[in-house]
Amino acid sequence: MPPPTSADAVHPLVRVGAEWTWRLLVLFAGLLTLGYVVQQLTPVVVPLALALLSAALLIPIVNRLVRFRVPRWLAVVATVVGSIGVLAGIMTFVVEQFISGLPQLSNQITASIEEIREWLTAGPLHLSGDQISRASDSVVRAIQSNQDALTSGALTTATFIGEALAGALLTLFILIFFLHNGRQIWEFVTRIVPTTNRPDVRRAGSAAFVTLSGYMRATVVVAAVDAIGIGSGLAILGVPLALPLASLVFIGAFIPIVGAFLTGFVAVFIAFVSKGPVTALITLGIIIAVMQLEGHVMQPLLLGRAVRVHPLGVVLAITTGIVLAGIPGGLLAVPLAAMANTAIRSLLGKADEAPPITLIPADDDVPDEQPVPAAIGDDRSPGR
Repeated sequence: MPPPTSADAVHPLVRVGAEWTWRLLVLFAGLLTLGYVVQQLTPVVVPLALALLSAALLIPIVNRLVRFRVPRWLAVVATVVGSIGVLAGIMTFVVEQFISGLPQLSNQITASIEEIREWLTAGPLHLSGDQISRASDSVVRAIQSNQDALTSGALTTATFIGEALAGALLTLFILIFFLHNGRQIWEFVTRIVPTTNRPDVRRAGSAAFVTLSGYMRATVVVAAVDAIGIGSGLAILGVPLALPLASLVFIGAFIPIVGAFLTGFVAVFIAFVSKGPVTALITLGIIIAVMQLEGHVMQPLLLGRAVRVHPLGVVLAITTGIVLAGIPGGLLAVPLAAMANTAIRSLLGKADEAPPITLIPADDDVPDEQPVPAAIGDDRSPGR
């Protein structure tokens, strides 16, 4: 009988638990390393992700133009330039409305402050004018004592604007290549995958992009419904800056569940300081009604088909994204989680069979297309 070894002295449950533990620790360390690398490369990762979202939204337009025998490069240029023109026109109109409505809002806020001051002195608190003046002077002194911090914040804001412009240009540059050569780029990237697994990975990426494209289209529809509903209510109530507030709600709706609700509270605050508590309560009721329509009708009907992620997973993904990357992280968290979910389901063989939607249509659908360089698209391996 052979002598017992050290492994025999360990209970099987303890040994199995130890093996699971060190493997999980290795996976956790890998995730932490990946998160650290992504955080260090945020100026590159965020434009790349935004370009991918934009490509998912614009690729149906490009493909439709290509089907009408428009050269692909011209379809890409027309789509990008047209989208920028529409966005610039909308932003210009919104800014003009904001500038024209700001004086009225300032007058109403001034009147509201006077009403609050009168309530503090003549109301149940019975504060004296000297107490209110001392409180105001304390606020002024606090601002003056933190003037250096405010100046540093202004410089930080200027730096942020510069970084935002650079990021926007990088996003536009990446977007053009995604729209024109997206399929070749994906096939080139997946060459690092072993040949036997390459078709599955490419199919998973195609399924993930289908999910992302559906998510973007559905989100635009849901955001438009939120903005129209809340903006119409604000306009009927006579709340100042109704159109800019509706635009803010539209942007916030791209963060599911919480985005439109949080931006709606800005509208409630504006309604409170400009029209009083009754109008603010009515505004809050409108926002709740629109959120109920979104949560019980729009999201199950549109987003439910595109994003198969549980609401708890959506909230956790948004929270994690905001903690790691701020507002861009919250914006990108849900679509990236949906893509990962679809890709994993596809790799596990649980995704529904559907015709793939690629960033570039089939070769016979692309008129006047130039041959793909051998370094990118001329892959002769069985995984092609």
